[in-house]
Amino acid sequence: MELQAIKTDRLYVKVAAQLSKLVSDGIIVPGDRLPSERELAEKLNVSRPTIREAMIALELSGIVEIRTGSGIFVNEKKPFITSEDKGVGPFEILQIRGIIESEACSIAAKHISDEQIKQLKDTIVEMEEEEKRPDSSEKADWKFHSIIADATQNSAITSIVNWLWELRSKSDLSSAFAQRLRAEGVHPSIQDHTDIVEALEKRDAEQARIAMKKHIENATEAAATYFDNDPFSNIKL
Repeated sequence: MELQAIKTDRLYVKVAAQLSKLVSDGIIVPGDRLPSERELAEKLNVSRPTIREAMIALELSGIVEIRTGSGIFVNEKKPFITSEDKGVGPFEILQIRGIIESEACSIAAKHISDEQIKQLKDTIVEMEEEEKRPDSSEKADWKFHSIIADATQNSAITSIVNWLWELRSKSDLSSAFAQRLRAEGVHPSIQDHTDIVEALEKRDAEQARIAMKKHIENATEAAATYFDNDPFSNIKL
């Protein structure tokens, strides 16, 4: 008896596959501008972050082109239709980071040492220097958040926070999108990181939670600017 492994597709993969089929069937043709993120989310009954992740997957597959400020267009060249899983999406990762790292920052405020505060300040300087290089990475940013996780004195929190960053780097979807954002001039906010350190230095748990939450929300909003939310398009689904 031959059995096949059960596979649960990520939601964005299902959305991308459905839109790919519309292209394959000729319902959406090359040159068409897709409906807005909001309209697609309503039609497909999914969240807007899921739509964004589906668009990233379709762009990586060469099916669409995301033109910042203009919209999302089906490529003129005949696309390769795919519904391949490209890893966990960036907006899903940001959402769970917002939940976990905000609370972690609050806990860290109660235990963080003067030496760790110094390390965080040094890491911000590293971050500033790193962003000046054309091949800038996110090593300093990861290091910053890892120091805060260590400051909680909870090894489980440290493991989870670092795992989320590893998940981001190993996901084709998330890592490719991060590179696109950098190319568009979107970088980690130095001011957000400075605000977090100031709250931690005061040992103010609530302010630290708010500062980290605001930082993740700002990062999510900055990432969302890559997409066009104009409600007008060539087609109606």
